Amino acid sequence: MAESQDMFDAIVMADERFHGEGYQEGYEEGSSLGIIEGRQYGTLHGARIGSEIGCYQGFALVWKCLLHSCASDKDSRKMKVLESLIGMIQKFPYDDPTYDKLHEDLDKIRGKFKQFCSLLNVQPDFKISAEDPGLSF
Repeated sequence: MAESQDMFDAIVMADERFHGEGYQEGYEEGSSLGIIEGRQYGTLHGARIGSEIGCYQGFALVWKCLLHSCASDKDSRKMKVLESLIGMIQKFPYDDPTYDKLHEDLDKIRGKFKQFCSLLNVQPDFKISAEDPGLSF
């Protein structure tokens, strides 16, 4: 009688056992896929931010050279804003993805860049896409 009771218990408890095993297998599979997907997303997002910051930096350095070569008193405000933009870009934490104010600092750089473009009277259009990467005017 005890053997038949154990067999019935095994049958009754099979649903719970299979549910627990399925949950564990699904959890492990989901964790693995989540890590892979997270890395892909992080790589893509990091590349976009790096491309944007690099474009701003190149733009700023070229204008710094141009403004230094023909500096006048009316360009002093432009130079002040430009130096501020370059300083913000240089302080940007490229190597610390856990920096809690990363997006806040990026928004400040974008704002300073727009301010500088306004002083220059140029209309920037920064786009990140496969067919038209970079900054256009």
